[in-house]
Order: sequence, then structure tokens, then C-alpha cells
Amino acid sequence: MVQSFRSPGHGELASIGVAVCHGFTGSPVSMQGWSESLADAGFAINQPLLAGHGTSWQDLSRTPWEHWYRDFEAAYLELAGRCETVFVAGLSMGGALALRVAALHPVAGVVLVNPGLTFSDKRAKYSGLLQHVMKSVPAIGNDIKLPGVSEHAYARTPVAAVHQLSQLFEDTIARLPQVTAPTLVFRSTVDHVVPETSMDILKERIGSSDVQVVRLENSYHVATMDNDAPLIFSQSADFFRRNHHAL
Repeated sequence: MVQSFRSPGHGELASIGVAVCHGFTGSPVSMQGWSESLADAGFAINQPLLAGHGTSWQDLSRTPWEHWYRDFEAAYLELAGRCETVFVAGLSMGGALALRVAALHPVAGVVLVNPGLTFSDKRAKYSGLLQHVMKSVPAIGNDIKLPGVSEHAYARTPVAAVHQLSQLFEDTIARLPQVTAPTLVFRSTVDHVVPETSMDILKERIGSSDVQVVRLENSYHVATMDNDAPLIFSQSADFFRRNHHAL
């Protein structure tokens, strides 16, 4: 069973919390190394397992996007109740959820890894209709350049959940002007899952005046488990230290 991860924090960084969110059809496995690295540094961490994930794709097909958001928002609120400062971080769909939390709550900053706001597959726009005739499609997981690494994502992608994801994207895009916190984005040069249009929309509509994009030249979509993971871990930790008085 894939578990969530929490750390109380320690030392001078214990008052800084980071809520960490995995991606669509994935699990906390994809974020574990990042979360553990931040926890080892002293940050307080809350990394939830989102509803419908870590079990079966059939479970995901029955889960509304609001439940994914509810679980991540709860992780943020738990940290906000015990930390002076809280950041949000997410991979792919987790990036969209992090942005939505940042639009609705006073986060100190946002860190995104290949955030998803649009689809590569043109069929996604018809998922509301297709879900009635097609239950699932081949998996989108494990887009990782580093050999022998698996994020343990679902073997199939439920079409009903793609429709839910499209609704989450639409809602989050509408809220981007409300995201005013400093934002750090890690973007893989080669990403077979999230198209560049996601970055275009993010940069065009986000309300923050402090947006930094770091290009990852040696990783695919799941960059948190790929060759550039150490860079993500170190630069995000620096970002959290630098911006913990941003509010």
C-alpha cells in the first residue's frame, strides 16, 4: 500500500512547512525522495495520498476532482495550523492543485515540476462523452529518462478521471490571476505527458510578479525521480529558505 508522508520538521527550519502533491494516476512514490530530502533538511512536510490513487484505476474513475483538491488542501491546512510559513509544491496535476491552493490561501510560495494545465492528447476534450463508451486508455505514467525507475502509476488511465482532470484544469486556469506568491517552475525540455501550452498559459495568466523557470535538460516528465532530481531538491530548498518571510 502506498502511504502518505509526514515530518514534524526539526531545527531552525521546523517552522517552515511544505505541502507536497503527486500527480494524476501516480502516488506519493514519485515525490518521496523530494519530501525526504526536505524533511532531512529540517522542513515540516505533509505529502498526502490523493483520493482514488494508490489503489486501482477503477477507484480513480469514480473519484471527483474536488476530492483530490480536498485532500491536498487538508495537507496544507494541517501545516498552516502548526507552522509559521507554508509553501505548496506539486508535480504535474499536483502542480495544478498547488496553484489552486495558492489562489485560495496565503501560501508563502509555490514550486511546480512540469505542471499540468492542458493535455497532449487531443481526445481529452471529448472525455466527457468518451467516458460512456471507453472505460480506460493506456497508461501515461513512468515518463522517466533514468533507466530502471518506476513511479508505480496505474497501468491504465480511466477516461472518466480524464474528464475530471479537465474540469480541474479549467477551474485552476480561471484562478491563476489570484496566485500572487513567488513561484518556481522546473520544466523538462522533453516531456511526453504535459505539453508546452501548459507553461504558456501559466506564464500568461499567473498573478505573481516573481516567476522563475528552471529548464531541466536531462529528465522527462517525472523529473522528481529522474536525472535532475538533485537539482530540484537543492534549488527548491533554497527557494523555501529565501522566501519564508514573503508573506
